[in-house]
Amino acid sequence: MAVELKVPAVGESITEVEIGDWLKAEGAEVRRDENVVVLETEKATVELPAPVSGKLSRVLKKKGERAGVGEVLAYIEESAISGSEKTPPPSPTPHAATAGAEPRPGAVGEPRVMPAAARLAAEHKVDVRAVTPTGPGGRVLKEDVQRVLTPTAPPVTVPPTVLPATPPVAVGTNGGEEEVVPMTPLRRRIAERLVQAQQTTASLTTFNEIDMSEVIALRQQHQEAFQARYGVRLGFMSFFVKAVIDALKQIPQLNASIRGTDIVYHHYYHIGIAVGGGRGLVVPVLRNADRMSFAEIEQAIADFAARAKDNKLKPDELQGGTFTITNGGVYGSMLSTPILNPPQSGILGMHAIQERPVARAGQVVIRPMMYVALTYDHRLVDGREAVTFLRRVKECIEAPARMLVEV
Repeated sequence: MAVELKVPAVGESITEVEIGDWLKAEGAEVRRDENVVVLETEKATVELPAPVSGKLSRVLKKKGERAGVGEVLAYIEESAISGSEKTPPPSPTPHAATAGAEPRPGAVGEPRVMPAAARLAAEHKVDVRAVTPTGPGGRVLKEDVQRVLTPTAPPVTVPPTVLPATPPVAVGTNGGEEEVVPMTPLRRRIAERLVQAQQTTASLTTFNEIDMSEVIALRQQHQEAFQARYGVRLGFMSFFVKAVIDALKQIPQLNASIRGTDIVYHHYYHIGIAVGGGRGLVVPVLRNADRMSFAEIEQAIADFAARAKDNKLKPDELQGGTFTITNGGVYGSMLSTPILNPPQSGILGMHAIQERPVARAGQVVIRPMMYVALTYDHRLVDGREAVTFLRRVKECIEAPARMLVEV
């Protein structure tokens, strides 16, 4: 019996998706809950699992085409697959100590396969169980699949699957080539929101610098015990999340938004954390971050970062933030002016830590310093309030005990 593979409801206000990579080729066997196709939306990229076990008998929508919610993408001819009923679905990605992409474990007895390797294997109908893994922890890499396809030749470079199969190419007047690649829905949405922020808000940025000595010393003192207990490193972001919440409680205008001619004050703290995803910058939200411990914040951010790289974030995880923190310092940025994430009225930009000479008690000393930038909506937030907010963040980071004793 043929079972329809339909576009599910993937988030509030999303009525249409764009078809991304097919992880299974037409005619390939699929197991229930095994991901079959990537769906790209304006808010996130999601993978659609098979509702039953069987054969992907017919694909109706090709990569790059659009489909509405509820529309049929393909048909699966339901059948019993040996061992399919005993194979549990992949377990959730564990919290990672770093922001690197961590593959999801396969079923019992199966190798762990990196996403690029899975896509290449699906395209060429290669059984990953017959591939010799060379990655860390017994993971199957894309290069391992390539060696199966061309065992007597060196591994070939496969074009990135995010590009169209036959992208139009135009020859420029200078003899060079131009490659025209359509924007993904997520990239288009990012572009729209950035332009919207510039056109609809009265954005202004104020700066300060923070001596990171105390936080660095605190991390070094407790890092080993923290990591042993919680399975994740103690980073700087949890300190900044706590400091921002402390400052937001003092300056509620920065945790508010404009709705028509009204000001909406949010009495909750949903903090967005900007992370680099596989298809662009995304901002998953720490909901009720004021109720989270340092460990819970670090675990959640590590999980967001790992899933963002694999395009596993859900659309509802990217909505509802009241304030945003972005860290350009991980890429080496010294100073920048972050752009607001409407309808929020504030965003804090962190930057690289560098040792610089500063004056302390009449002496010039070397300290690890970080520039921070606060962009705010001047329609709602005055300069005095913005400067006070940023100074409070600085005080909390330079004396972390303030956040514990609330002074």
